[in-house]
Amino acid sequence: MIQRIISLVFVLQFSIVSAFCQPGPVGSLFIIGGGNRPPALVQNMIDLAGLGSDGQIIILPMASAEPDTTVFYASQQFIKQGVSENQITAILKAPTELTETELAQISAASLIYICGGDQNRFMASLEGSHLLDALHKAYQNGAMIAGTSAGAAVMSRKMITGNSYKYPEYTGEFRSIEAENIEIADGLGLLPMVIIDQHFIYRMRMNRLMTVALEHPGYYAIGIDESTALFVRGQHYKVFGESQVVRIISPAPPNIKDGLLGGARLLLDVFLPGDSFRLEF
Repeated sequence: MIQRIISLVFVLQFSIVSAFCQPGPVGSLFIIGGGNRPPALVQNMIDLAGLGSDGQIIILPMASAEPDTTVFYASQQFIKQGVSENQITAILKAPTELTETELAQISAASLIYICGGDQNRFMASLEGSHLLDALHKAYQNGAMIAGTSAGAAVMSRKMITGNSYKYPEYTGEFRSIEAENIEIADGLGLLPMVIIDQHFIYRMRMNRLMTVALEHPGYYAIGIDESTALFVRGQHYKVFGESQVVRIISPAPPNIKDGLLGGARLLLDVFLPGDSFRLEF
């Protein structure tokens, strides 16, 4: 109960601050680093979205190879927190098959939840559809866009695909900080100057994020650990969950020698649950 009250107070604080901010998206983001989603974290998401008893949740499972199973577990996390089944709609058809009515329903949702899986599969599914426009319209209308794992990676304009040019056989380990190695593609564009990495501490992805930061000076490279979320409203960010969020900023283009990346005066921050910070674009 205390955690829920804190979440509701945080929503009010952000609403007051937003009233004095420059025009921009009215909505918010709840970016989960993957792994288990504790009930308290799911409740934070529901409260910060301002769902209420009549708000609608849209579940997008396009990143998953098993969308039906993914939808079941995604729905259950909300139902276990008291959300009615009537408030939840899962999109199990291809985005290109969505009707105008369904796209309008997505645009009017209170909370859109993007499931985990493969971020490249999710972005490929949007091609030739109007779903991306519907997501941006929902965000502009005040919806929360939430996602976990692959659903976190797609949030930014520049997206880490998970692929490595020099070491195409994925092993889950990133043992080097090398130039022209980490593949970047287009994401949803909800975060213009931020690049997200997920499962960050648990899967030891610091080398990957450091590479991304060095090759994208001026961008905020942010790693979110499992069972942890970064809540975003405008330029205000807050950490929820059980672990940490890491932020790296490189002020200048890297030095490159024999394919190795170097840099100086990088800024690194490690934020704990409950920590807040701002990003200036």
